[in-house]
Amino acid sequence: MVDVSQHELVPDHVLIDDPEEIDAILDEYDVRKTNLPKIKRTDPATPDDAEVGDVVKIVRNSRTTDQAVVYRLVVS
Repeated sequence: MVDVSQHELVPDHVLIDDPEEIDAILDEYDVRKTNLPKIKRTDPATPDDAEVGDVVKIVRNSRTTDQAVVYRLVVS
């Protein structure tokens, strides 16, 4: 089976497991955890150790800002 997370076009998906870092992100954007865009637990790009309720940081290459960082809430 092909591991899509290793494909060059799939951006890095990093699990954030530090509650303080998650709180800082939510404060920065003035949102609640449930207001974050969602990513399914079964999505092939979701880290293997991600659980429902976790936050995933996605880092994409960008032509204008070098890197674009977005955050997703893991759902079932």
